[in-house]
Amino acid sequence: MRYLHTMVRVADVEASLAFYSGVLGLVETRRTDYESGRFTLIFLAAPDDEANATAKRAPELELTYNWDPEEYTGGRNFGHLCYEVDDVYASCEKAMAAGIEINVPPRDGRMAFFRSPDGISIELIQAGEPREPAEPWVSMPTVGSW
Repeated sequence: MRYLHTMVRVADVEASLAFYSGVLGLVETRRTDYESGRFTLIFLAAPDDEANATAKRAPELELTYNWDPEEYTGGRNFGHLCYEVDDVYASCEKAMAAGIEINVPPRDGRMAFFRSPDGISIELIQAGEPREPAEPWVSMPTVGSW
């Protein structure tokens, strides 16, 4: 058995790609429009997984865009996506610069949570040892839900 992908439905392709590619840094590996089913599948991979994702179609994040508008609920029921990052502080700064609210700041220098435009909870984990606790993260409150 091997892990292939996680699928999340998205309401706005541009906003979702701005988040997953622009903020998180994921790379689009393929995209297919299914006219008969009226949906688009967009597959993304973390940069360190891009070669495997291209060759083996795994591990990937699948964004599903249904052409007919729908309201999606239950993002919290899904749980979260988790990515290891080289610098949790820099990743959170990038998210904040893009207008993303940090729900759980990396006060411990190791872990943070925020949400995608569709309400999917994203966890970032510092690669290797935790960063030294630093401001503004240490003083930043936990907000909302994650």
